[in-house]
Amino acid sequence: MKIGILAFVNTNTVDPATLAKKIEASGFESFYLPEHPILPVKHKTSYPLSPDGRIPDPYGQMIDPFVGLALAAAVTKRIRLGTGICLVPERDPLVLAKEVATLDYYSGGRFDFGIGAGWLRDESEIMGVDFKRRWPMTREYIRAMKELWTKSEASFEGEFVKFPAVKSEPKPAQKPYPPIHIGAGGIGPAMDRALRDTVAIGDGWAPLGVPPAALAVELKKLKQLCQDAGRDFSKLEITMYAPAMEGDAKQTIAAYREAGAHRLIHILQEPGLNVWEKQVDEIAKAWL
Repeated sequence: MKIGILAFVNTNTVDPATLAKKIEASGFESFYLPEHPILPVKHKTSYPLSPDGRIPDPYGQMIDPFVGLALAAAVTKRIRLGTGICLVPERDPLVLAKEVATLDYYSGGRFDFGIGAGWLRDESEIMGVDFKRRWPMTREYIRAMKELWTKSEASFEGEFVKFPAVKSEPKPAQKPYPPIHIGAGGIGPAMDRALRDTVAIGDGWAPLGVPPAALAVELKKLKQLCQDAGRDFSKLEITMYAPAMEGDAKQTIAAYREAGAHRLIHILQEPGLNVWEKQVDEIAKAWL
């Protein structure tokens, strides 16, 4: 099982380069950074994990993930580096394609492109996104970026993005492009959509906190969707953010392995200057 860490890095925590060096030296497989470019001071959308609906302060303090991962790439050689997740419809797809390709090129092909469309409606609308259509936008943006990554002269004609033949360099080091992991889940229709999007545009699925037994059920659905679409299910990589505990760490790893997961990502929400090393050491001792 691959074990990685996602951290809510900000100007009050350890910096991403120092943290990434420690994560690599400790034997972890990967390092991820999340994204929220802004946090509305007054928001109508409730945070689902808070009793009062208040969004925790770290959500409004995140650094830009691509800048942070570039710093991490410069001081590491082995670990995978990923967005967990990039809010695709809140970015210009041509600029985003350039950022992804540049990071992958200079990291030596170590980038995992974890993507989502956003859950915070207030933020999406401030960023110019039609919230109800955020996933159609995301799917189209990804298809447009694939053209830019794989063709010397790329063009695209869609509903949300259009451009004539253009050149976009560098190309990603990974061919045809960095793996795209669909960071979405939920229940009911949201889960079904996430599975369909994984088949349509993804190279992997990366939900949050789904217990092993439930994951196994969803992966059976995903396998059937792959068969229907002519895709090889075995080529998809399954990543679990914030794994649900099933006994101790070894038992949890075994349960997720049996369910079909390939990677577990632990989340450091507050890697403060006085505690981050202990946090990383404790995770390493239990999980590696």
